[in-house]
Amino acid sequence: MTRTTMLIPATLIAATLALSACTDNTEDSPAASIPATSTSTPETGTADASQSQSAHGDQGGHDGMEHPADGGPVPEGMAQSTDPTYPVGTEVTLTADHMEGMNGATATIVGAYNTYTYAINYTPTDGNDPVLDHKWVVQEELKDVGGDRLDDGTEVTVTANHMQGMGGTTATIASSTDETVYVVDYEADGMTMTNHKWVVESEIRPAS
Repeated sequence: MTRTTMLIPATLIAATLALSACTDNTEDSPAASIPATSTSTPETGTADASQSQSAHGDQGGHDGMEHPADGGPVPEGMAQSTDPTYPVGTEVTLTADHMEGMNGATATIVGAYNTYTYAINYTPTDGNDPVLDHKWVVQEELKDVGGDRLDDGTEVTVTANHMQGMGGTTATIASSTDETVYVVDYEADGMTMTNHKWVVESEIRPAS
């Protein structure tokens, strides 16, 4: 009887401890609802820029970078072209190869502007490889440069964020043009690009 009497409290104590361990779960703990590891996926509405590496003429490549599917509004202060060769709403064929599948794609003009347009060399701010001959950024996307056309070789700060890691970088002007520059909507490789910036007039031909 003595042994039986002493085992009962021990059993009860063990059970109590076990129940305590089970009930002291992570129901109210952040660890219960947050996975220990996570994987990231590209945001909806972005295109993997590794597919568009050759399209921007970027010899340094855009591996691991993203290009927005919607380019958004143009910078403030842009001067609309009053008599463009391709007015807003015109259907055209693109001859530029800024993005994979762009060359030969049918596009619709959504904006036409008079400004200076530049190809630039830059190193992305996020550690990606240097990019050469990125086409294009416009005068209004360069910080504190005034209104005069910039010489090749000029160093500038880029305010545009067409590609991941572009905004805020220091770039060098590779070339420039004063052609009318356009914003376009187009579809290529099953992907719809809206407000794509930029294509210049020599990169467009009438729709066939």
